[in-house]
Amino acid sequence: MPRRRLLPLLLATIAPPLVAAQREAPDLIVLNATIYTLDSALPRAQALAVKDGRFILVGSNAQVDAIAGPQTERLEAGGRVIIPGMIDAHAHLPNLGRILRTVDLRGTTSYEEVIALVKRRSEELMTKTWIVGRGWDQNDWDSREFPTHQALSAAVPRNPVYLERVDGHAALANAMALQLAGVDRRTEDPDGGKIIRDADGNPTGTLIDEARLLVASAIPPVSKRQLEAQIQAGMREANRWGLTGIHDAGVGADTVELYEELAARGQLTLRFYVMVEAGSPGLLELLGHGPRIAMGDHMVWTRAVKVSADGAMGSRGAALLRDYHDDPGNRGLMLADYDSVLTIARLALENGFQLNVHAIGDRANRSVLDAYQEALSEYPGRDHRFRIEHAQLLAPDDIPRFAQLGVIPSMQGSHQTSDMYWVADRLGRPRLEGAYAWRSLRETGVIIPNGSDFPVEAVNPLISFHAFVTRQDADGWPEGGWFPEQRLDREDALESITVWPAYAAFMENEVGSISVGKLADFVVLDRDIMTVPPEEILGTRVLRTVVGGRSVYLAQ
Repeated sequence: MPRRRLLPLLLATIAPPLVAAQREAPDLIVLNATIYTLDSALPRAQALAVKDGRFILVGSNAQVDAIAGPQTERLEAGGRVIIPGMIDAHAHLPNLGRILRTVDLRGTTSYEEVIALVKRRSEELMTKTWIVGRGWDQNDWDSREFPTHQALSAAVPRNPVYLERVDGHAALANAMALQLAGVDRRTEDPDGGKIIRDADGNPTGTLIDEARLLVASAIPPVSKRQLEAQIQAGMREANRWGLTGIHDAGVGADTVELYEELAARGQLTLRFYVMVEAGSPGLLELLGHGPRIAMGDHMVWTRAVKVSADGAMGSRGAALLRDYHDDPGNRGLMLADYDSVLTIARLALENGFQLNVHAIGDRANRSVLDAYQEALSEYPGRDHRFRIEHAQLLAPDDIPRFAQLGVIPSMQGSHQTSDMYWVADRLGRPRLEGAYAWRSLRETGVIIPNGSDFPVEAVNPLISFHAFVTRQDADGWPEGGWFPEQRLDREDALESITVWPAYAAFMENEVGSISVGKLADFVVLDRDIMTVPPEEILGTRVLRTVVGGRSVYLAQ
């Protein structure tokens, strides 16, 4: 057993139980559980007690039962497994809520299926009402080419249609949407974007990265009431899968304001660590006010800025050091160059904010690391915890730089198991050794907070847990795992969805483990994900999700 795993177990044999400074009747106790606390002072426990939304005692059944009062709620776990509340370190909750309330194209296997879903929605709407959807992926179709709008336009001629690709870095618009947005053969490609055109130079309807905004900007804005409904729908879905917190990766100042308003009304069931989009109106004002910590009874933290340095591999927008293997001459798109990242990094450091930059390709990752290195040399000694979001493809020489600079690679296990079927076509076999290189990064000493990037991937955090452990899909393919030398062990995988996201959000003293004094966020599972055969992990059901001692989801 590795020494770092052995020491907590030895300490557990001699350390006293986690007890409160003073004994008081708890609001809730949970007995007869198998608890993975992720607290090195007591890694395993049988029972826990909660008072005023925090853990006040973690230990044996006898110890916890002894402090219960007549008004204490008692929960009998029946031997079920309890883990700390799961935290998604990179997600897009309003987008999830929008998909749940618009046209959900995730899992479609053909362009014809996409068209049928959109046509069905058009039959429910008035003429000229916009239809918005998200989730198509041409890599899942028989033809892996980008779609053209003609078939969609013929099926839905009286409604403007805007359908984002699953990764959010490409979109498909029908003829009416292109017309309303004024996009035609004379429209030039914007900086950081590309209009896919036919042989005659006419737009095909597919828009890459910044070109999406040419049409998206013509869509009527979401009202505050609609946004609130999207947030509520997204939270219900997240709680159902055992999430008690997320890092919301790029929202506007108006959304931050709404989160805080909902928190003040007691209507949030997730803890939000918010990354404000760099282009958001009001960003400079937010920076000037400094970080907003634990707003609305510890439900909203705003102390990060989000920047996108490149696009995605699936749409060939990720910025590469060499050409795409399947598209010679194309090296992707840089959406934020070295100077832009350096400028924002300086602003973040001056105002006590974290900077989190989306970088997928090896060229983008190198550029961001270079900019971070210069900015951090100008502000030494800061507890910056700068992050790179995704870090999917790294040049070997850049892997040690994360640890050297104190930069956190925030990665999503489910991206690897979704992309492994086609990523060799994009990159060529030799470059795959730097793709989704979790073990190589971990061995340098960094943590890797895990996530889903939902709604790009499914919400269930155990999909990414399973990916970290196996590097296989739900059917166990490929046998032995895709580049299995990059797997992580289950201890790391559990930390990647609990304590590592907490640290990556400066919240390690509040959440991430079941420890006395921390907020009482935990999840009850129907099986032990730390011991069951790997092929059984994805069958795990969440039985109860608890945030601050309050059940926000209970399985029926």
